[in-house]
Amino acid sequence: MSKKKPEAPTPHDFDREFRAQVAQMTAGLAPTAFTTAWADWAMHLAMAPTKQAAIQREAIERAQDTWNFAIKALSGEAISPGEGTEAKPDRRFAAPDWTQFPFNVYARAYKNVEGMLNDAVTDVGGVTEYHEKLLEFAVRMLLDGTSPSNFLASNPELLALTRNEEGQNLVRGLENFVEDLRRTVNGEAPAGTEDFELGKNLAITPGKVVFRNELIELIQYEPTTPQVGAEPLLVVPAWIMKYYILDLSPKNSMVKYLVDKGHTVFMVSWKNPDESDRDVGMDDYVQKGFMAALDAVTTIVPKQKVHGVGYCIGGTLLSIGAATLARDGDDRLASVTLFAAQTDFSEPGELAFFINPSQLALLEATMHKKGVLESKQMAGAFTLLRSQDLLWAPIIENYLKGQRSPMIDLMAWNADATRMPWRMHSEYLYRLYLDNELATNRFPVGGKLIRMSDVTVPMFIVGTETDHVAPWKSVYKIDNLVRSDDFTFLLTSGGHNAGIISGPVHPKRRYRKLTRRLADPHLAPEDWMEKAEQQQGSWWPAWEQWLVDHSTASTKPPAMGASRKGYGVLEDAPGQYVRQR
Repeated sequence: MSKKKPEAPTPHDFDREFRAQVAQMTAGLAPTAFTTAWADWAMHLAMAPTKQAAIQREAIERAQDTWNFAIKALSGEAISPGEGTEAKPDRRFAAPDWTQFPFNVYARAYKNVEGMLNDAVTDVGGVTEYHEKLLEFAVRMLLDGTSPSNFLASNPELLALTRNEEGQNLVRGLENFVEDLRRTVNGEAPAGTEDFELGKNLAITPGKVVFRNELIELIQYEPTTPQVGAEPLLVVPAWIMKYYILDLSPKNSMVKYLVDKGHTVFMVSWKNPDESDRDVGMDDYVQKGFMAALDAVTTIVPKQKVHGVGYCIGGTLLSIGAATLARDGDDRLASVTLFAAQTDFSEPGELAFFINPSQLALLEATMHKKGVLESKQMAGAFTLLRSQDLLWAPIIENYLKGQRSPMIDLMAWNADATRMPWRMHSEYLYRLYLDNELATNRFPVGGKLIRMSDVTVPMFIVGTETDHVAPWKSVYKIDNLVRSDDFTFLLTSGGHNAGIISGPVHPKRRYRKLTRRLADPHLAPEDWMEKAEQQQGSWWPAWEQWLVDHSTASTKPPAMGASRKGYGVLEDAPGQYVRQR
């Protein structure tokens, strides 16, 4: 029998390959998105003579301000770069060294340029809001990279350190750079991660893998109390991260905290996909992920409803799963808790800079070529969103100061990234982010549409104040979608990860919490913020008490697994999938 000839490439395949090559040259950024935004701004600016005059006038005024400040600074008197302005203090120039000439002049000139450029790209009549924000982002990236604090010659703190150490800081910095380069070339984890090992000082809460399929492992944690809440918890973490962010070192382990409080906890551990998983889609994550895990939990703990808990995209999946169950008349969920998870993507925050048709076409071509989205590409987008904190500050610390920040559990976890299957991530970005199908009742599961308004179970939603991935006002939008008569929204300080992983005792954390009934009027985010009273400390105890209040009487802990029903113990936690590189 003759072999079937491979199908000839189509013009679409050639276009996709070309876009993938372009993506390699542009670090994954779509040049068309930025050039279109610039053209929109330039053409409308050309038709706005008043705005042009205002920009010219401001440029002259800011140049004059820099000159006057420089003349004053020449006297040798210590003058802060922000003296005489109402601008918010910039922590990059907060040290006393920046009050000395000429460094205070460098900082003053930089802040004047920053203000002028930001004013130039905003408030131009006719420019779309998205293009304006995209240009603001581009300006911010440019300014973050050109700050005088980034360079040895213009940073007085670095110069003083170099003098005091006779250049040894630069020697250490060069050694750090060479080591990091070697690790990057060899595909090794960052320095310091070797001090953390799964099962030893990370992901150490005792448990058993009781189910495994081609997409997930399900971990059941061993009880530590003689009595447990009747309703078990099923935790669905994001698959853009390893699950053990919820089981870090003991003081930061949410799993350990819940188990020690008398809860039966099950955790989904996702497979780290490779090229063979390229065609795994969102339906697979619903059916072989959430639904398969729920079937296992309700078999091991029969006749009990389940508290569903979802984090980030895992929370989005849990929301989809809850709507699917409601559509099909399945009432196995006792409640739904979401951590920093979006369901309405109409205002996704700064991630929108990377989610437009041009950007997604480039990204989809890259993923299609490899079959997966590599973790470094996703990490690069998050780094650009906070380039000052995640790119330039570490460069200064590691290579100019020659100082290594001690590796901590959360940083070690962050370095253990995962990949995304081509089909799933394309569907997620196009259908949820770009087209917002879930919030507009156009998202199908198993070929049938679901509606978030079918979800009526009690809900506990957590947002974080400084979240760049899932802004809290976007997370809060779920209140417009569901029909829960018991809806609690909690806003905690911190960001997407550190705000959630705050430990049960955290003196630097604070939170606000408010519960509403279905008959209560909807509060806009600003009104909610005003009405919800601030409380000090970690939000974990408040949520744990909510779980207790929404559970029935305590009972004996269930057996580990249910071997006679097909859910026998396979191995000890943390299992195999979490170790996949």
